[in-house]
Amino acid sequence: MSSPTIDRVARKRLQNDPRIWRDRWPAMLTILAIGDIIALIAAFMLAYLLRFYTNWPIFNEGSNEPHFYATLMLALVPSWIALFALYGLYKPHYLGGGTQEYTKVFNACTLGMLLVIILTFLIPDVVVARAWLLLAWLASVSFTILWRFSARRGMYQLRRQGWLTERVVVLGANAEGRAVAMQLKAAPIAGSHIVGFVDDALDVGTEVLPDVYVLGSSTTFQQVVLQHRADAVIIADTNLVRERMSTIRGAIETLSQLNVHLSPGLFDLLTIGVQVREQANVPLLTLNKTRITGLHACGKAILDRGGALAALIIFSPLLLLIALLVRLDSPGPIIHRRRVMGAGNRTFDAFKFRSMYADGNARLTSEQRQELATSGKLKEDPRVTRLGNFLRRTSLDELPQLLNVLLGQMSLVGPRMITQDELHHFGRWQHNLLMVRPGLTGLWQISGRSNLGYEDRVRLDMHYIRNYSIWLDLYIIFRTIPIVLNGHGAY
Repeated sequence: MSSPTIDRVARKRLQNDPRIWRDRWPAMLTILAIGDIIALIAAFMLAYLLRFYTNWPIFNEGSNEPHFYATLMLALVPSWIALFALYGLYKPHYLGGGTQEYTKVFNACTLGMLLVIILTFLIPDVVVARAWLLLAWLASVSFTILWRFSARRGMYQLRRQGWLTERVVVLGANAEGRAVAMQLKAAPIAGSHIVGFVDDALDVGTEVLPDVYVLGSSTTFQQVVLQHRADAVIIADTNLVRERMSTIRGAIETLSQLNVHLSPGLFDLLTIGVQVREQANVPLLTLNKTRITGLHACGKAILDRGGALAALIIFSPLLLLIALLVRLDSPGPIIHRRRVMGAGNRTFDAFKFRSMYADGNARLTSEQRQELATSGKLKEDPRVTRLGNFLRRTSLDELPQLLNVLLGQMSLVGPRMITQDELHHFGRWQHNLLMVRPGLTGLWQISGRSNLGYEDRVRLDMHYIRNYSIWLDLYIIFRTIPIVLNGHGAY
């Protein structure tokens, strides 16, 4: 047990640190709410101006009285803010990472507008122009998401400097605890600062990760939390918890402000997804055969096939031009077929415009062969043709993979495709990787492309698989366009 003197000193340090996240969040949430109010007012005013001060060809019904719409806006803005609060948009754990925040904004704005439409049916005297409703919905979604996207950029900068971060102690320095801590440590913008481990098997002061040490044992858990001003604990070693349950539970109950996160012993299985079912009153976890299921799978299929078909039609003249240039540039086939791993451990031929000489492998030195085996890429690759350099830098060589997407072998967004020989780099995660289709683009594409090593690629691919949503796909596609245009990280 910790001494009262140590506890008092620790609490005083906790109160005096100006960067403690629980004290800074109220100010941040206030700024966020003010920004939401401004975004909504701007959206409703823009909808009014577009509807009544432009030559709108349809939806001519509805009063254009400024006083009526001013009153309506005064009623809608606080109602929208209340809906945002009900959807959890002012709870810290929904902010600053992932796409849940944007999904909730979309759902809240949509529900708000549906309630307005229902109100106009229930009260016939209230006539609101349908064009204004449509424009107000589109503008409120767009402006609010744009504001929160901008606010998130500012939050990331603050987190890189140590502000608005949650100080985390990991309970258990086993393989799972290290894996969780390593992933959080590699992403400072996520807002989790790993201050150390609590473990009974290792001595205090043992370095588990670079600059991250064992701070104490389970018997001194409460003292460790107070001395190191921890805001949260991640329980990674379930065996340790079982053995010291009374001590740890008592400390958690005493430290009422401490957030408790569980990292189940089946950490790997979370990546492939589970469903809870009950059989004979026994709750069982059933593993999904594929990671993306149900409506998510349907939405992704529509986005993939529809997007690929539209892109093939739009880019067909460009595809024909590149095919002609490849034929004229150097001898060899126009299309290169690369045998890669697909979903369900099935292999397929991924199509690319040929960017290498037909005798490319014979041009490699022994040192280049070694680099290729280690990283999978060469910055100065003698096998690549003059046209191939341009095609790779602009990613135009990958346009034929739209056919793979249309055939259902690939997705527009997903993990990076790999060959059978590269599979060992993914270690214990490889079975998760093979449960989704590889993508034309993905988190790796917007996070460094060929500059990334295998370790970073594994981390990004696993993050995508665990956190998939249609909004994440759209976000990645949106981010891919400027990165491809400037050619950063491509070779």
